[in-house]
Amino acid sequence: MDELKFYTYPSCTSCRRTKAWLKNQGVEFNEQHLFRETPSANELKKILSLTTHGIDEILAKRSREYKTLEVDVENLSLSEFLDLVIDKPKLLRRPILTNGKSLVIGYDPDGLKKITDYRMEPVGNMS
Repeated sequence: MDELKFYTYPSCTSCRRTKAWLKNQGVEFNEQHLFRETPSANELKKILSLTTHGIDEILAKRSREYKTLEVDVENLSLSEFLDLVIDKPKLLRRPILTNGKSLVIGYDPDGLKKITDYRMEPVGNMS
């Protein structure tokens, strides 16, 4: 498995649940604080390239930050969007977890199992 990058914010409940899941499974990951170490434009482009729904998948549209925006995100160019998110990282949904080939956003145990190649151990024959 490629290195797992875990973009997180410690006070976020979904981030804490995801981190606990990863630790309980013994999964190694590289943690990056979303607000102190905002992803670079190149990191954000890579994340966007792994989405199935583009910017809608990574934007925290229910956040106060998003609701107070005075710009229509849908009409921004890619570089304008990247600049906006780098300037206002609270616009990103969290956590964001990637191995460079797949992406999991939010606490999603099924997604986590897939991205970490985690397989449940079979529980012996119950008959």
